[in-house]
Amino acid sequence: MSLRGVTVNKGETVDRALKRMKTLLDNEGILEEMRRRRSFETPVQRAKRKLRSASKRKKQRFKYTSPTQDATIAAKAAEKAVAKASVA
Repeated sequence: MSLRGVTVNKGETVDRALKRMKTLLDNEGILEEMRRRRSFETPVQRAKRKLRSASKRKKQRFKYTSPTQDATIAAKAAEKAVAKASVA
């Protein structure tokens, strides 16, 4: 594990360097993990957190899909719906 850090540029305030450091840590997910590890997390809380992050990833992924990918995903969803309806 390497230590993260920023160098204070000439004429830059310490506050600005701290903001850059916080942004760097936030982008890497270090701050979120640190907050999460502060206290015990029950299995239910863990599952909820994972669901939230999965939905964020899913939204991000769909932001960059092409129309053909969208059609394929919609077709698969329709097949699942038909299969569920036939079972019920």
